[in-house]
Amino acid sequence: MATHEIHKARPMALIVEDDPIVRELAAALLEESDLHVIECEDAEQALATLCKHGESIALIFADVRLPGLLDGVDLALRVKVLWPRIMMLVTTGYPGERVQALPDNVIYMPKPWLALDVLRQAEQACDRAREWRAVA
Repeated sequence: MATHEIHKARPMALIVEDDPIVRELAAALLEESDLHVIECEDAEQALATLCKHGESIALIFADVRLPGLLDGVDLALRVKVLWPRIMMLVTTGYPGERVQALPDNVIYMPKPWLALDVLRQAEQACDRAREWRAVA
């Protein structure tokens, strides 16, 4: 099956996390849902993936603290404008003031997050993606 056909068949989840252990854990968890999972280490890599596959991405699960020029909040602000249909979960163990800058439509989930909460959000994102596709 061609890559393009895979993306059409299953909505995608984008994990944006610089810690490889946390990223792998989130990927293993989201692979239990109907989502095809793509992993990124930073927001710049995530934006490049969004530019390529944005119409197929149903969920972004991102950490606030990321290496590079953009953090998870910057990513959330760009996603809200450019891909408003994508559900976004943002997580961090160090909330601080930066979390207050998150757009209203972003779900904040403090670390340590519960697997069941993440899976619930993934299922909602899948349902929403199916609705988009039915209309498109």
